Amino acid sequence: MKSNCGVEVEHIKKGSAAEKAGLRPHDCLVSINGREVNDAIDLMFYASEPDLKLRVKRGKEKITASIDAGDVSAQGLGIVLKPFKIKICRNNCIFCFVSQLPKGLRRPLYVKDEDYRMSFLYGNYITMTNLSDADKKRIVRQRLGPLYISVHSTDSEIRNKMIGNEGAADILKEIKFLAAHKIRMHAQIVLCPGYNDGKNLEKTITDLYKYYPYVMSIAVVPVGLTAHRKKAIRPVEKEDAVKAVETIHKFQARFKRKHGDNIVYAADELYIKAGMQFPALQQYGDLPQIENGVGLVPLFLHQSKKVKISDAAKKNRFVTFTGVSFYPYLSKFIDRLVKAGIDIEASVVENTFFGKSITVTGLLTGRDVMKSLSGMTKKNDILLIPDVVMREGDNIFLDDVSVKDIEDILEVRAIVIESTPKGIVEAIVKEVL
Repeated sequence: MKSNCGVEVEHIKKGSAAEKAGLRPHDCLVSINGREVNDAIDLMFYASEPDLKLRVKRGKEKITASIDAGDVSAQGLGIVLKPFKIKICRNNCIFCFVSQLPKGLRRPLYVKDEDYRMSFLYGNYITMTNLSDADKKRIVRQRLGPLYISVHSTDSEIRNKMIGNEGAADILKEIKFLAAHKIRMHAQIVLCPGYNDGKNLEKTITDLYKYYPYVMSIAVVPVGLTAHRKKAIRPVEKEDAVKAVETIHKFQARFKRKHGDNIVYAADELYIKAGMQFPALQQYGDLPQIENGVGLVPLFLHQSKKVKISDAAKKNRFVTFTGVSFYPYLSKFIDRLVKAGIDIEASVVENTFFGKSITVTGLLTGRDVMKSLSGMTKKNDILLIPDVVMREGDNIFLDDVSVKDIEDILEVRAIVIESTPKGIVEAIVKEVL
């Protein structure tokens, strides 16, 4: 949060160089080595210099703090700044998921961010439609990459129609600018049948490939449509998914021969919709877009083969759940656990809150979980909740249902676990020991 006194310090970590230098919460950090600090990125960037002179305001008092590089730990200075105000998206995308949300959810869920800083820090996708010249200069000066870019189509007419912004700049010019300054990017194409599929998908991949290696990866993901959408848009059906995956495979074969890198990837959901087998995990390289649902299932399948399962008798009964699309893969792993003597059952949960077309686990609500598991669980069962359904850093579902609510209604003990084979097994072993 920027103010006329600089950026307010929210927290000072104990034992840190900042604490030793006398900094306190609510101080305002003005500059580092004479350079103005506007947000956490400036702090990260300027604090990497060997010797630091910090200008701070504490009320009406002006303070100068010197910090020697030898006092700075691997965790940094120990200064946590108040969050910056996020730039809001002004587009009106035909597929915007936020616009498809029902009323009554937590306010932060309705925030449509379009902020290059969030892209750099957290991998949020941006359309680059609100970048100022000053923003671009800063990206180049501070080497803020990789950035995550929502491209969708390199045909400006089609793209601008998709993002609901007729005045949006040519995305290829923006990408060319970043590539010319050696800023790395990951690109996303949200596949919308009738808009950017077929020949246009081929053109978009071809156009983006021209900027490799600065365009490091391209992900093609199917449009997600909830039951609350107001705009008429056709979902990705099996035939659409098959054609898209075949197109992607054609490009992958070409790119692999030339660069040893597939570059373009289909989201897991496309393989599932197409009814096609997943590529081997090694085909995903270093999983550059796993947070975008690219390679999650192959990674789970690979890990499930490696994880060790004890065959000792177990005294507890465990229950877990997942979304419709992932259930076939989870259930096979659960069968292995059962054969090893573990009393565990997996339930598939349909998404009635957002609509049954939403099949991913991460968008399940507490209400749907309780509805699905009611009558299946027994008193004193242990419910293993995959962490992907929880708000980050909190034990709360999207619809504000808490883990405690789940325990009280289902009369079980609930544990939030890492959504991996290892996470499942370690939670079970911990309960048995």
